[in-house]
Amino acid sequence: MSDGGSAALYPAQRLDIAREAAARAGLDALLVCPGADLRYLTGYDAMPLERLTCLVLPVNGEPCLLVPALERPLAAASPAGASGLEIVAWNETDDPYAVAAARLSEAKRVGLDNHMWVEKAAEFRRVLPEAEQDLAGGVLSALRLRKTPAEAEALRRAGAAIDRVHARMGEWLRPGRTEREVGRDIADAILAEGHARVDFVIVAAGPNGASPHHEVSDRRIEPGDAVVVDIGGTTHDGYCSDSTRVYAVGEPPKEFLEMYDVLLAAQRAQVEAVRPGITAEQLDAVGRDMIAAAGFGDRFIHRTGHGIGLETHEEPYIVAGSARPLEPGMAFSIEPGIYLPGRFGARIEDIVICTEDGGERLNRTERELVVLS
Repeated sequence: MSDGGSAALYPAQRLDIAREAAARAGLDALLVCPGADLRYLTGYDAMPLERLTCLVLPVNGEPCLLVPALERPLAAASPAGASGLEIVAWNETDDPYAVAAARLSEAKRVGLDNHMWVEKAAEFRRVLPEAEQDLAGGVLSALRLRKTPAEAEALRRAGAAIDRVHARMGEWLRPGRTEREVGRDIADAILAEGHARVDFVIVAAGPNGASPHHEVSDRRIEPGDAVVVDIGGTTHDGYCSDSTRVYAVGEPPKEFLEMYDVLLAAQRAQVEAVRPGITAEQLDAVGRDMIAAAGFGDRFIHRTGHGIGLETHEEPYIVAGSARPLEPGMAFSIEPGIYLPGRFGARIEDIVICTEDGGERLNRTERELVVLS
């Protein structure tokens, strides 16, 4: 990623925006350890290790990125270093929590990122005994909900990269090969097609397709199997891909084809229904009602989708009970599924961004059943 790209994806003013949001939430500071929130705020993709790395962001006062001395060059080379954020390195014999606390002596209520290790939260309680600890997730997830144009473009690149992998599926899916063998080929292709890492590979053939979170097994693909392939990774930009398609190795059973037609119609209807103002539960109902009307209501056993960005799963969640209205810039999956235990299953998944007047589908490969000879 070029420096210009880094500045667009991880702008320095994000810290001021986060500080203002923390103040509105009644927090005096945010403490953010390695993870998607830290990368969102600083651009630094730090490893979550036992040594403390933490963004110390007081509402009043200057922020700093606290890092182990041996990792300072990595932090300085990241967008965090280019932004002018102060990087404070601590040595092996220092107490880094005390270093952080010295900058927060007036703090009465601090927000900890939701994925901070418990041992680190306990250490912050030790050095800030008078400060109430709260979760920062409500503040930070609200900032991350609506993608900027630069983030949307990063998601488009991620979507195109995973589409290129799906376009190659005919190279690997054939009778006699195991799901695990196919999964290894797919993982290699995810990296070759533009990702920095592989996040997951699901190759679920035949009856395994009825298990939504099946990964891979030593089951051999048989003629007539329907194969659910759900794959995703993280690009060098930091943004994630996630797309599911279904392939048939030879002609599948008639009952599967009838079920798949129902699923395809429901998924298409949900994609077309995306627009500002529709609530998450209303969008979920668009496809769920169609699937239920066809007699498969109890076989659609998960939510319609999840938000995506620096994490594969983040807000907003497209699920019954969520009255959250969609807004331009929100990015999420639409992935209804139908699962018949012991027989077969299917899921179709696209990433969609809500626009000013509708939705943009980021995955462009065909959603029809692909029959491989």
